[in-house]
Amino acid sequence: MARPRFSLLLALIASLALAGACSAATSLGRGTSYLLARQGSDGGFAEPGASSSTGLTAWAVLGLAASGRAPTRAQATADYMAQTPAPQATDLELRLLATAALGRDTSQLADELERLRQPGGAIGPALNSTYWGAIAFKAAGREPGQATVRYILRAQRSSGGWSWSVNAAPEAGDTAAAIQALRAAGASARSAPIKRAVRFLRRCQNKDGGFAVSPGSASDAQSTAWTIQALLAARSEPGKAAFLYLKKLQRRDGSFRYSSRYVTTPAWVTAQVLCALARKPFPL
Repeated sequence: MARPRFSLLLALIASLALAGACSAATSLGRGTSYLLARQGSDGGFAEPGASSSTGLTAWAVLGLAASGRAPTRAQATADYMAQTPAPQATDLELRLLATAALGRDTSQLADELERLRQPGGAIGPALNSTYWGAIAFKAAGREPGQATVRYILRAQRSSGGWSWSVNAAPEAGDTAAAIQALRAAGASARSAPIKRAVRFLRRCQNKDGGFAVSPGSASDAQSTAWTIQALLAARSEPGKAAFLYLKKLQRRDGSFRYSSRYVTTPAWVTAQVLCALARKPFPL
């Protein structure tokens, strides 16, 4: 008599697991559909009521790629990004990541980024441009370099977090980028700096399951998405609560709120959330 009960229990567990997977797939699919609809006739992506922008277009490409999709008019998207100058190092790095995600040649962009390397290991003018530079180099098939690894490690604060510049306070987004940069450069997920960074990120999690910019702040979608990616890169399971927090922020049109209180830049937020829901750290 025990066997039928055991079989029933297994069936129940399997159905619950399937329901969870279907929920994630539905949330991801709805977000992807929303983002695909934001592509304009020029090939770029735009927020509702706004013109296309290169930065948003690059993020849209990354969010779609993480979800296993590409823009409906991928060549037009690549052409749109290529025709606009990249005034800052982070603009160039984001464009390189998106170009790689489209499967296009990144050698010229990587050569441009090489010229931003500094003898001390920095890439560009700030800490965050170095994090994203390391990730971009890996996406282009080039090594970030040990000088860059040492530069990033020296910038870690006593709290375990990283900031976007030497004078700024550490926060979840930049800590997440630094973790992914170090992992892209070959750092072990078991290394002491990454373990310390993971502990910092855990302190940013709130009771609602989401993650905040810094400990004690309110949760938001982007901090939660970046943290999920970083934890996955660090081989530390984010936990169901973080994913559930994001899913609760999804709106009827498939886009995601910035937080439980605010709706802003829904295309940008949605693009970044998709990377987390797809469980894909950078570089993709």
